[in-house]
Formats: sequence, C-alpha cells, structure tokens
Amino acid sequence: MTGHTPSPHHRRQAGLTLVLAAALTGTLAACGAAAAPQAAHAPAGRPSAPASPQARLSGLAQQDVDAGAPGVIVRVDDGNAPAVEIARQAPWTRADHVLAASDAFRMGSNTKTMVATVVLQLVAEHRIQLADPVEKWLPGLIPNGAAITLRMLLDHTSGLFNYANDPDVLKAFTGQDTRQWAPQELIAAAVRHNPLFAPGAQYSYSNTNYVALGLVAEKVSEHSLGELIQQRIAGPLHLTHTYLVTGSDEAKNPALAHGYEPDAAQLAPVLPPGTPVGTAFAGPARPDGHVDTTWTNSSTEWAAGGMVSTAQDWATFDTALMSGKLLPPAQLKEMQTTVAEESGNPNRYGLGLEQVVTPCGTVWGHVGQVPGYSSEDYTDSTGRRTVSVFTTTIFGLASPKTGAADQALVNAAVCTMLDKPIPSTPAAPAG
Repeated sequence: MTGHTPSPHHRRQAGLTLVLAAALTGTLAACGAAAAPQAAHAPAGRPSAPASPQARLSGLAQQDVDAGAPGVIVRVDDGNAPAVEIARQAPWTRADHVLAASDAFRMGSNTKTMVATVVLQLVAEHRIQLADPVEKWLPGLIPNGAAITLRMLLDHTSGLFNYANDPDVLKAFTGQDTRQWAPQELIAAAVRHNPLFAPGAQYSYSNTNYVALGLVAEKVSEHSLGELIQQRIAGPLHLTHTYLVTGSDEAKNPALAHGYEPDAAQLAPVLPPGTPVGTAFAGPARPDGHVDTTWTNSSTEWAAGGMVSTAQDWATFDTALMSGKLLPPAQLKEMQTTVAEESGNPNRYGLGLEQVVTPCGTVWGHVGQVPGYSSEDYTDSTGRRTVSVFTTTIFGLASPKTGAADQALVNAAVCTMLDKPIPSTPAAPAG
C-alpha cells in the first residue's frame, strides 16, 4: 500500500485518497537524472580518484537524511561482489531506535508480489485458474463478481474501487481510528462505491484486488494467508525476519525500524484540495514536526500491504522468484505478462510484479508505502542483481528538497545494481 513530481514510475499512495495519490506520486526517475555527491577536489596537479560505489551511495544516503528524510536503508547487490549495505538516520530518531541495514521494515505494497506468488503456485497446482471468476470462490461478496476474473484482480484491471480511498478506511490507515478492520469489511467499504470501469476495460491500481485474492487463497487452501506465505515462501527460503501482520502488531518487534510522518501542522500544507478535513497521522510527537507512526493501526493493510521483512530477506525472495525457484516457467511467464499502466507511463504491470523502464535498464519489482515507510525493491530479469531502498517516511518526501535527494539515492542505487555509471548531481531544489 503506497509520494513528489510526476514521472514514469509511480509510488502508490495506497492508504490515501485518490487526490492524495495524484499529488504525492513518487517516481523512479531516469537514471540520467540520477545523482552522486561531487568528488572532493584533489590538490592541484593531482586528479582525484573515483569514489567507490559504496562511498557514493553512502554520500547520497547522508544527503537524503540531511535534506529531511528521518532515515534510509540501502542494499545493493550487483551479482559480482558482497552486497553494499548502508543505513543513515537523523540524530533525533536515535532515541527511538538506532537504524541498521538489517532492520525489519514495513513493506507496504511489495506484499502484493508475495501474495501473487502464492496465488500462482495454487494455479500451478491446478487448484484454481486465472480465468476463474471471483464469484466462484467468494460468492456474493463482490457485485458483478461473475465478470471479474482472478487475473483481473492480479493485474488491477478489475475496475474495483480502492478501499484505501474510502474516508472511513482512511481514518484507520492514518491511525485516527483504532478500529480493527477484517478483510471482508475492507471489501465492503470498496463495493459501496461504484466501480471505476467495466471489468477488464483498463488498468487502475486498487488494494481491493489483493484483499480479495488473499481471501481466495485462504478459501482454496483452508490455511490463513500468513500460514501460506510462511509455508510456501518464507520457510523454504529461510526468511527468518519476514512475516505477515494480521490485525494489529500485538507483539511489537524491537528490530522494526521506526517510521515517521509530518505532524498535522506540517502535513496540512502538502495536502491537496479535496482531502478530508482533519486528515493527519496519529502517533507520539517527535522533534522537527514529526509523529512516530511505527505502531499505527495496520489492520487495513493485510494482503495489500501487511508484510514485514528486511532488505536481505526481500532480495532472497526476489532472486528465488525471478530464477524460477518459486514458480514453474509457465506461471512465471504469466506473472511477467503485463498491461499498460496510466497514460504516458512507460511502465507496465504484470501479476503482482511491475516492469519498470529506466535509461539504466529495465527492472522488475514493486514499491510500497504505509505510514512511516516507503520501500522500493527491484531486480533484473534473472534475479541475480537486487536493490532495496527503504525510507522511513511517506509525506516527509513531499518537500522538493527531500524528495529530490531521496529520488537521487534511488536512481543511483538502481544504476549501481545494473553496473551503470552514476551521473553527477544536479542542483538541488530549494525548500
């Protein structure tokens, strides 16, 4: 579940209204706009040695924090050397948690890739088919469910309204309401709104699709979604720090990186017209106009965005997925069968997996955002190269200065993963 200037790749504002999503669209900008810290000038007559990729990424991570990001984690594996792992944080956040590259992180909509993998495993076992109508498995739950197939849920062509844009769900997502939402209640919140278009007519990202898929997987398997992910993915791959949050975080994880959002006064200026009055994140007050959203109500996320993991665990998952260890060739091919996204966006969406085009090369992966957590995870087509960039805020990136610094870090990390040069830093925006 998943903000700055529009460009080819969209970070989805998964828990906020559509108007918020349009206003706070994050991007994987062209690597040609990627940034690296300028090399220090060497003494006259002696050329400076080029900085190592780790040094350049470390400099960009610190620039991101200096620009206003509460914290960042970067992990890059180019397939040839030990992975680069970096963690940087603002001094005021240390009282809550000392950030490490190995910390657990709320993965937001990256969850969809794992849920899609489980669904496609069930397809491979001939227990369900992509052409199955939703009505077959969830009778009476979704209007016109006979016309909506599992494939349409997977690639966001169902036309179902995104429950995350419902005002009541929004209050829970931001933590203003502590009510615990069941998956069926999230779908009910979605279907009280009219569908956006006829099933299969076009693409529109909707968390409702993946909550429905989670329920289908549970119905077919007679296991909970958390159990399915543990049995089929996390357990076999030894992902010891990866799990699905169900309901609230009753047993708080001390290794979980803390997430932050601007307080109401700082948030209000970046909210666009149409935002419900009083929208703000609940949480303990922190310095520099922040609130700690680490333990905000997470019951609205589940199959759409409820995974917790680490950068290393997620890289292991991406490698296993893209190398064919989790899906047979036919289902992996289906996962990489894509539809066009928004007009003007060159990226394409498959079945829980996005194809992202950059001047540094085409990558596969997903992005995720839940309160206090922005995650971007990408891999090459073989799974040999992986990258994760985690930032401990969503709306903290709304500042042009912070957003540009964070984007420069993401771009540089992707280019480093693909063993492409990082161009020099453009002038940073003011503010």
